[in-house]
Amino acid sequence: MSHLKLSTAAIAVLAASATAVFAQGREEIRVVGSSTVFPYSQAVSEQFANNTGVPSPIVESTGTGGGMQIFCGGIGEQHPDMTGASRAMKASEFELCQENGVTDITEVYFGSDGLSLAISRESDFDWDLSLSEIYLALAAQVPVDGEWADNPYTTWNEINPDLPEVEILAYGPPPTSGTRDAFVELALWAGCEGLDFVQEGDYDEDWIEENCSRMRTDGPFVEAGENDNLIVQRLQADANAMGIFGYSFLFENQDTLKAVTIEGVAPNEDTIASGDYPVSRPLFFYVKNAHRGVIPNLEEFVAEFVSEEAMGPGGYLSERGLVPLQEARRAETREAAMEGTTFEGPAE
Repeated sequence: MSHLKLSTAAIAVLAASATAVFAQGREEIRVVGSSTVFPYSQAVSEQFANNTGVPSPIVESTGTGGGMQIFCGGIGEQHPDMTGASRAMKASEFELCQENGVTDITEVYFGSDGLSLAISRESDFDWDLSLSEIYLALAAQVPVDGEWADNPYTTWNEINPDLPEVEILAYGPPPTSGTRDAFVELALWAGCEGLDFVQEGDYDEDWIEENCSRMRTDGPFVEAGENDNLIVQRLQADANAMGIFGYSFLFENQDTLKAVTIEGVAPNEDTIASGDYPVSRPLFFYVKNAHRGVIPNLEEFVAEFVSEEAMGPGGYLSERGLVPLQEARRAETREAAMEGTTFEGPAE
């Protein structure tokens, strides 16, 4: 037998051995990602373990961006099997996956969410804000005396005299969070675009993206990390503070928190599903297909996540605030998830 044949045979044995070690090295499914998707992934994990008696999947709240970095780190037992995301995968993240050998991914769009602005029920004011008022309160730069300048506003009534004379204070996610990305795109850009200064100046989308994306760092906006439950606790302790998080956290804490309506529309299942609520967004999870059939029970866990009992109307995820997809779209999602349809990357 030639040296080449010996080398090829040796490589085949080593590859088979590596696969065997990979298969036997980890019993629990590992899921990372968005703090917004976390309650849904956790609910599926608990239900799956109860139904099957297998070890409960390990679910970590790392933020959408952080989850993508970990998920795209490579193939093997040291890398997670799935990541949740409160936005679609970015081109740069897809490229990172490809560079690290994570080349076969399935994208699963499993429901919708409303990005909620909430305040304590102890607040006696009936809060309703326009997107432009939200921008003026929380953006780093705003129009001041006809010039684009650092944000000077410290109280809500300085923005609109009909609003209370209380300090602007909002707790929200860090830049690694998909919730932060969604807030910038859905609230800040839209709010900035609606300003008289911008409309009269005839600024285009590129200008808005470049100049209207930064949150202020002088105190009124506070980055509260990836744990949205901490934001809930801070709102419960301060009647004038607001919080930015997914609808599920408002839904689960309606006894102590209430929604700040936006443009006169409150977040609920109907307004989010219809798109009437101005800051609605899709939710995703991504599956590493190289781990299917290798990490025990991964295929079955994905099936549970996209089951009608989970993501359908009246399913246990809707009980936690998920807004279900329409029936035809759910069928498409379920088929893609179970067939392991390969994600070809973000649309250009």
